[in-house]
Formats: sequence, C-alpha cells, structure tokens
Amino acid sequence: MDAPANHLPSPDTAHPVIRDLLYGIARPLLFRLDPEDAHNLTLRSLKSAQSLGLGRLVASRIPDQPRTVMGLRFPNPIGLAAGLDKNGSYIEALSKLGFGFIEVGTVTPRPQGGNPRPRLFRLPREEALINRMGFNNSGLETVVHNISTSKYRGILGVNIGKNKDTAMAHAADDYLTCLRGVYPHASYIVVNVSSPNTKDLRQLQDANALDALLSKLKGEHARLSDQHGRYVPLALKIAPDIGKEQITEIASTAVRHRVDALIATNTTISRTGLSDCRHAEEAGGLSGAPLCISSNSVIRVLKRCLEGAIPIIGVGGILSGSDARSKIDAGADLVQLYTGLVYRGPGLIAECARALRQTPSV
Repeated sequence: MDAPANHLPSPDTAHPVIRDLLYGIARPLLFRLDPEDAHNLTLRSLKSAQSLGLGRLVASRIPDQPRTVMGLRFPNPIGLAAGLDKNGSYIEALSKLGFGFIEVGTVTPRPQGGNPRPRLFRLPREEALINRMGFNNSGLETVVHNISTSKYRGILGVNIGKNKDTAMAHAADDYLTCLRGVYPHASYIVVNVSSPNTKDLRQLQDANALDALLSKLKGEHARLSDQHGRYVPLALKIAPDIGKEQITEIASTAVRHRVDALIATNTTISRTGLSDCRHAEEAGGLSGAPLCISSNSVIRVLKRCLEGAIPIIGVGGILSGSDARSKIDAGADLVQLYTGLVYRGPGLIAECARALRQTPSV
C-alpha cells in the first residue's frame, strides 16, 4: 500500500528545496570539470558529507511503494543503475538519496584500469553522455570487501562481467568466478553481456553463445544456492541495438534457463539525430534522453514475448517522472537511473517515485 498523502519526512531528511538548491549551485561548477573528474568528486563529496553527519542535506525519504520482483521486496521501484558506483565504495551514501535498490559494478575477476582517458563525454543540449569506460574497476576481491563491510542492508544488485584480456572462448570462466565471489553478498546478480566498451562482448547475446553461457551459469547458480542455503536471483542485462528477432531469441533463452529478470537496456552505439552534436563521433555507449525511445521499444517487445514469465527492469533515458512512467507503461516492473542524475540531480528520484505512485503495488 502507498504511504498516506500526509506522510512526513524523517527529521534526518533535508527539505527538497534545500536539496535542489544545493544541486543548483553545484551543477555549473561540476560541469566546468572533466566529466570523469566531476563524477569522482561528486561521489567523494557525498561520502564525506555522510561521514560528517551532513548527509541529510541531500537525503530523501521516499514514501514506501513496495514491489515484489524476483521474489524480493523492493521498498520502492526506483533503483540506481550499475556503472555509477563500480566498486561498491559509496553504497551507504547513495542509499540515503532514496533509492529502493542499488546496483554496483560492473565487477571483473581481476582489477583493470579500463580504456584510456578521456573516456566520458557530456552532451548537455541532448541531456546525454557517451562513455567508453571499459569496465574499469578494482577487481572482485576489493568489491566483495567493500560490500561486506558496508552497513547498507537494503536490496543490492551486483553487476558482473569479463576482463578485457580474457579471450571470448573463456568468457564464461570470468562470469563464473564473479558469480561465486559475489553470491554470498548480493541480493541479486546481473550478467552483463551488453556493454559496447569491451571488445566482442555483445557477441554473448547471440543465441548459441547466450545459451551456452546461461547453461554454465545456471548450473553453478543451483550449486551455490544449495551451498549457501539461499536463492540469489540472476538477471541478464541486454543492449538496445538489437532487432525484434534477436529480442525474441533472448527472451526465449532466458525463459528456458529460468533467468529471474531481464534488464533493458544498456547504452547504445546508435547516434541517430546527433550528427551536428559535439562529441557525437566519440566511440562508446550513449546514455541519457536519446536512449529513452529505443529502450522502451525493447521493453515493449520483451513484454509481448515474455507474457509475464520474467520481470523486466527498465533503464535508459529517464530524465523525468514521465520518462519513468513510460518505462512502466511499456512493461517494466522496476526502473533504474544514472545519466538523469547528472542532469537533474537527486531530486529526480523523488520525482520518479511520485510519478509511479499510481502504479498498483504487487
């Protein structure tokens, strides 16, 4: 059930006007910095504010809007997408912003620096980003340590991938290593086969390759479930740059292997409508407003194919409450934010929550 209309915020939560004012001051200063530097500074500042007891200045108390998805009870349907907190270093601070769930990663078995800088580009007029980060992360051991020492007790997803220098023939070994490592610490685990920034990774979405990968992962998943005495849902994150036939194949494969959710979608390599835009020719995945329509199209096709067999988490191009609502209307059960936070700030979380309050709770 939704919280009463007169639900009052926690005493530790800032008034939205104060929160939005602080973001309004910070944004032009951050936009003068290199995008990756601004990203890192924002996360460090958020963590410092939290440790100093000042987290309430940006915190949000989102009224409960529970959803049961993948057998998990989500306090609200607004999540943080993977990629923002790659190493699980900022989980507690990010949780204060009001998210119903947080996803960290992508984590790989071994640490890797990712692609050379610059590798993150703003497209302010289009409210978009292009990134070619390349799964930069501190490796499985560090990420597991960060998660296990965090005080966060909410729903935590961990997004897993393969190292850049692992041959595609051995990609499954990397996913299996990560699956084993994060299983005891995750609420759910996401198999990322859709980043455009690791060479040939998207080949794992092809029917035969995906079937082989999921067969190995689900076999190990069953063993881990028995070993740990708990079932951790396994989700699959797919790309927007695929046709209806391939979407149908992916849906069929996911159902056959009893995947617990599909996340649609990752970033796009398309540059439709961006020909006169600065940075449009940069290699990498495009996120933000231009992705919304194609992401929703994939969700709609998935919804028809799955017929309710597997839930869908919608991500890509949410810059407003109405964008979040469009994902639910297309067939998503939950949504995730990332690029929208860069352009709209933490107030976007509450705006999306308000827009989805009319969605019946499950």
